[in-house]
Amino acid sequence: MQAAATRDTSTTLRLREFAFGEEDFQALRGLVKSVTGIHLSDQKRELVYGRLTRRLRALQLRSFAEYRERLNGDVQELAELCNAITTNLTSFFREPHHFQYLREHVLAPLAAKPRDRRRIRIWSAGCSTGEEPYSIAMTVLEALPDPGSWDVRILATDLDSEVLERARRGIYLPERVGNISPERLQRFFIGRQDTGGSSLQIAPEVAALVTFKQLNLIHALPMRGPLDAIFCRNVVIYFDKGTQRELFARIARLQRPGDLLFLGHSESLFKVCDSYGLIGKTIHRRV
Repeated sequence: MQAAATRDTSTTLRLREFAFGEEDFQALRGLVKSVTGIHLSDQKRELVYGRLTRRLRALQLRSFAEYRERLNGDVQELAELCNAITTNLTSFFREPHHFQYLREHVLAPLAAKPRDRRRIRIWSAGCSTGEEPYSIAMTVLEALPDPGSWDVRILATDLDSEVLERARRGIYLPERVGNISPERLQRFFIGRQDTGGSSLQIAPEVAALVTFKQLNLIHALPMRGPLDAIFCRNVVIYFDKGTQRELFARIARLQRPGDLLFLGHSESLFKVCDSYGLIGKTIHRRV
């Protein structure tokens, strides 16, 4: 069995286009951690190789040693590295109970407030290609009887500059909106016919509520708050506990008691941050 495993490993090494040794992986892992806060476990070794070989080909480099040298002082290529490593899996109205709770427990109470207090601030941290913040915007438009009379701002941030540009365009293939009801499709999307086929574009009333910005979560947060709700879903699973503690300490300062924080289905604040209390499935309230 051991001999077979050794042969499999040797075969993998021979089939690789570029040599990728332990020194390469450790150096790149350390760089990614220092720049993005993302901790790459040993199990991510093949992911790192697979995603970064594209950069070596694009730059016409011969080895990972040359690539590491290129990263030294090249700010643009460092951004390309971050874009290549980050994972951008998302969908419209993912984890729908979050949007239902936002509608019933944040937006509905705010709608009952006097006209001079009609201010809503929501942050989508790790917004990827825009499905999450646009889902938030649609929920706002559905929940408020007169959204034009409100001061609504949804900040959507991500580290990856490429997905942010796609999010700003707000154009999606039909398969990306397959889980959206016909009523929402009719109200919030505009059909398009391009040379590549049909697509749908986010309607102007939705896009007007969302502002996209590039942001590295391990750096100081530039927003001032207070924020009524923060969606930070499926982001901190890539951070170690120390980085998570530092991030949520900064996030907590942006919210008042009673404000909400939504996390991903596999994320928890246990032994990370005691500034929030769990009130529902991955729904936390600032205490």
